Amino acid sequence: MPLQGPTGSLPLPNFVEKRLSSSSSSAKQRSLNIDNVNQNVRKAKYAVRGELAVKSEEYRAKLQKGEGKDLPFDSVISANIGNPQSLDQKPITFFRQVASIMENPALLENADVLEKHFGYKSDVFERADKLLKDVKSVGAYSMSQGAAGIRQSVADFIERRDGYPADPTSIYLSAGASSGVNTLMNVICATPQTGVLVPIPQYPLYTATLSVLNATCVPYYLDEESNWSTNVEGIRSALKKAQKEGIDVRAVVVINPGNPTGASLQPDDINSVLELAAEEKLVCVADEVYQTNVFEGKFHSFKKGLRDLQKSEKNRDGKFENLELASLHSISKGMVGECGHRGGYYEMVGFDPEVVAEIYKFVSIMLCAPVIGQCMVELMVNPPQPGSPSHPLYDQEYNHTFHSLESRAKALYNAFKEMEGVSCQPPQGSMYLFPTIDLPVKAVEAAEKAGKKADEYYCLRLLDATGICIVPGAGFGQKEGTLHFRTTFLAPGTEWVGRITKFHGEFMDEFR
Repeated sequence: MPLQGPTGSLPLPNFVEKRLSSSSSSAKQRSLNIDNVNQNVRKAKYAVRGELAVKSEEYRAKLQKGEGKDLPFDSVISANIGNPQSLDQKPITFFRQVASIMENPALLENADVLEKHFGYKSDVFERADKLLKDVKSVGAYSMSQGAAGIRQSVADFIERRDGYPADPTSIYLSAGASSGVNTLMNVICATPQTGVLVPIPQYPLYTATLSVLNATCVPYYLDEESNWSTNVEGIRSALKKAQKEGIDVRAVVVINPGNPTGASLQPDDINSVLELAAEEKLVCVADEVYQTNVFEGKFHSFKKGLRDLQKSEKNRDGKFENLELASLHSISKGMVGECGHRGGYYEMVGFDPEVVAEIYKFVSIMLCAPVIGQCMVELMVNPPQPGSPSHPLYDQEYNHTFHSLESRAKALYNAFKEMEGVSCQPPQGSMYLFPTIDLPVKAVEAAEKAGKKADEYYCLRLLDATGICIVPGAGFGQKEGTLHFRTTFLAPGTEWVGRITKFHGEFMDEFR
C-alpha cells in the first residue's frame, strides 16, 4: 500500500502498513486495536478480578433484576477478593463521623445537634478540627508526599508499635498500598533484565505490575508443609539461578501476614530474609497490610526486625546500616476495611537520598493520594484511646469484627478438614485460606476437554452451582503438580460454607 511521492511511489513504514491493512473493518476506523496497544498490559494477569469475577457479577445482576429463577442459588458470595464492606463488614463509626465533617465542615456549626441526635462525641469534633488544620480541605491537593501532620501520626504509630522512632520525612501517603507498590516497582525496575523476588503463591499485584513494567519476576516458593513459611534457602536458590541467567535481581518481596496463604512470619523468619537482603544488596519490600489480622501469636514487623539487627552483634561490621527496606500498610484491610477510600502509606528506610528524590518526583507526577483517604490513614494509626468518649464504641466495633473474622476462618477451616481430597493449613492471619485440592483423574480430564486448568474448572463449577466466587490457585502461582484455590472468609454467617461442602461432595461423586 505505497504512497505516491514527487518521484514515484514511497513505501509506508511498517507500523503504518500494519494499521492500514488490518483485517477488521472497524479496526481501520480506530487508532487502537488489540495488536498495537501496550503488549505488556495485554500479557498481565490479575486473577482475582478475572473470568470468574466477571461471571459472578453477571449472575448478581441477573438476580437483582429478578431474572434468576432458573439459577440454583439465590445470592452471589464474592469470596474472591478482600473487599470487606462489600460483604457487610460495618465501617467504624468514629471514622465515618470524622469523615462526614471532613467532607462538610459546616457540620461543626451544628455540633450540638450531631451530639444530641446522631451520637457524635466531643473527640469526633476535636479530631475533625485537627485534620482540617492539617489538610485545609479534602477537596484540595496536599503536598505530593501527603499531609505533614498525618505523616507525623503515622511515624508516632510506628514508634509505638516497634519501640523505635520513625521519621515522618521517610513516610509517603499513598492511594492504598497498591499505589505504593506501583511507585517502588517503577523506580526499581530499570530494564527487562531487572528482577524482583516474589513469593509463590503471591498476590497477583506483583506479577501483574512487573509484567506491565516489562521486568522479570523471580519466583520463590513458600513452604506449605510448615504453615506457608518463608524458606530463606529457597529464596537464595531462586536468586542464584536468576543471576546465572543474567537477571539483575534488585529486590525481594515478602507479604506478611500472607496473601493468599494467611501465614504469619516469626522474628527468625524475618531476620533470615533481612540478612539475605543485606548480603545480596536487595531492597526488601515488606507488604504488611494484614498486620492487624493475626489470629495466632502477634504481628512482627520488618522494621522492628531491621532495627533489632542493627543493634545486635551481627551488625558489628555495619552490614545492616544501608539495608533498604520499604514497609507498606493500608486502610483497606483489618478491622477498618475502607477499600474504597484508597488510603495507605509506605515507610522507606536506608534509601540513598538521590533515589528518594526520584521517588518524590515520581509521586509528584501523580500529584497526591486522595486526601480523604489520607485522613482515614490518620484515624487508623491514631484511633480513639481508652478514656476518650468514642473509645467504648470503637473498641466494641473493632473487637466484634476481629472475632467474627476469626470464627468464620475457623468454621471454613474445619469444613475443609472434613472435605474429601482437601487439606488446609490452620488460619494464622490475613483474610484468606489457600487449601490444596486433590481432584479425581476424571475431573482433570473433564477440565482438559473444556479447555481449562483443573483448579479453574473446579472453581467455575462451584460458581455455577452455588453462586460462590473463589479464585483458582493458578492465579497466585503454585508448585507444579499441585492444585489450590483461595477463598476469603469475609462473607457473614456460615450458610455459604455449607454450600461449598455440599457442592464438593457432589462434584467428587460425579467424577469417581
